[in-house]
Amino acid sequence: MVDDEENARIALSKILTREGYEVASASNGYEALNYLRGKEVELIITDINMPEMNGMSFLRELNRSHPASNVIMITAYGEVESYIEAMNLGAFEYINKPLKVDDLKKIITKIFKE
Repeated sequence: MVDDEENARIALSKILTREGYEVASASNGYEALNYLRGKEVELIITDINMPEMNGMSFLRELNRSHPASNVIMITAYGEVESYIEAMNLGAFEYINKPLKVDDLKKIITKIFKE
């Protein structure tokens, strides 16, 4: 879980942990890339608008280092251009905030069934 908003990161991490997932979190793309060195992960949920390294730059770097990872992009500022860019960069899904937990759970279930 990568999001510069601490409350959002904590809340989503708690929800996913209760669902039985092991969750690690980072406050920005650089921190997440550091954590991911030498690790394989099945799913990354990342905000798009973050300081230092935005979600699109983070997704580009993930494509180089972890091309098999599924990525869900989340944003409070959904725009058609960023949706198209995220999907062209290989994001599995693009979700607007505020997140609907049930919708997110369905997407994650779909990812793990594939």
